[in-house]
Amino acid sequence: MARYKQINNERIKLTAEEEAILNERESLAPTPFDKAIQILRDNRNRLLAETDYLALSDNTMSEAMTNYRKDLRDITNGLTTVEEVNAVVFPTKPN
Repeated sequence: MARYKQINNERIKLTAEEEAILNERESLAPTPFDKAIQILRDNRNRLLAETDYLALSDNTMSEAMTNYRKDLRDITNGLTTVEEVNAVVFPTKPN
């Protein structure tokens, strides 16, 4: 299917090189899964950042906090669909 560009109110067919560039850009566009997993990672990273101070070398983390942080880090493992990403439930932060 031919694509066109508008120049000075004139409709002009794209060259093969322009078509190739557009096709490459479109193939690099994020998919719905890419967008969903990025949102999940951003939320996960925020929750990890909230407890980073507990992981400093001069602090001893409880086993519950260690497990919480590990569960957060592992939360994206094995996810392959948007539905799986949307079904993720974050672990509860221990006191």
